[in-house]
Amino acid sequence: MRVRTVADRPQTDAGGAAKGMFRVGWVLTGFVGLFLLVDGGARLAGFAPYVEGMTKFGYQASLAPWIGLALLVSTILMLVPQTAPLGCILVTGYLGGATATQARVGDPWFLFPVALGVLSWLGLYLRDARLRALIPLRSCEKIDSA
Repeated sequence: MRVRTVADRPQTDAGGAAKGMFRVGWVLTGFVGLFLLVDGGARLAGFAPYVEGMTKFGYQASLAPWIGLALLVSTILMLVPQTAPLGCILVTGYLGGATATQARVGDPWFLFPVALGVLSWLGLYLRDARLRALIPLRSCEKIDSA
C-alpha cells in the first residue's frame, strides 16, 4: 500500500483554482485516453477499418497488432498518475509518427494527432503541480527601457 504524499494532492490556493485545474486536467486526459484506448484496442483486435487505414498509409497489415499494443501500453502509462510523464512522452512519440505519416501522404487531418498530443500534455500540466513547477507559464511584461 502506497502512502499518499503532499505531491499527490493538488495544491490549493485562493478560491480552489488548483482543484478546478486538477479536474479539468483529468477531463482532458480522460478524453485523450479514451480515444487512444479505442484506437489502440481496435488495431490490436484487427478491426478492419483500422487495418485498412494503415495499409492506405503504406504500412503492412501485420503491423497493426504491434502498433496497437504500443499505443495501448503508452496510453495506460499516461493514465496512471505515477507514470503519467513517461506515458505522455511515449504518446507524443506515437502521435508524432502519426502526424508525419499523414503529412507524407497529404491527408488533411494531419493536425488531429498534433491536437491530441497538445491536449494530453495540457491535461498533465493542469493536474500535476510538479510539471507546472518545472515549466512555469509566465506573463510577458513590457520592459521599460527608460
